[in-house]
Amino acid sequence: MAPALLDLAHWSTWAVCAVMKLPQLAAVRAARAARGLSVGSLLLELAGFLVFLRYQIYYGYPLPTYLEYPIIIAQDVILLLFILRFNGHMKRALFYAVTFGGGWYMLTLRKWIIDLAMNFCTLISAASKLAQLRCLWQTKDSGQVSALTWSMSAYTCATRIFTTVMTTNDLAVLIRFITMLILNIWVTATVLHYRKTKKTD
Repeated sequence: MAPALLDLAHWSTWAVCAVMKLPQLAAVRAARAARGLSVGSLLLELAGFLVFLRYQIYYGYPLPTYLEYPIIIAQDVILLLFILRFNGHMKRALFYAVTFGGGWYMLTLRKWIIDLAMNFCTLISAASKLAQLRCLWQTKDSGQVSALTWSMSAYTCATRIFTTVMTTNDLAVLIRFITMLILNIWVTATVLHYRKTKKTD
């Protein structure tokens, strides 16, 4: 029973992650605007995903426990490019690419660097969610922010809590997923709140 449940959790996580950012990408592309989206939040999220992926690879964790991260990272990069394009800041793309590429390399120069980065990864990822919440609170407008994308993120965190307990039982990874689950639910609720408020106006 447990192996079948674990396989179901892995497969459902991969399936959700394969399309997770598509509603957000479609909303931004259709509006040709990135109103309500925080570039800072996206950059922090991308940094957190890259650190987490590098950590999983470095320690040789089973591929099924992190296979979705390259997919999410690719979608985040496309979303970042859309936002930069529609905000008129495409020249920043090269700077971000060099920064993230250099960071990817530097993470595994020493074991203590990757361990420290993983400990900060939860803070970085939490900061990305808080930056998005701040943007929503300031504008009081969910704009092109997709509640579906954020709810899918919450779902994948919940499944990853289960798969982590069943496979690696890594405490740092568990703390990260529990924190992200709570914050993803909070962002989803905030997006829905402002969407409801806007409809009633």
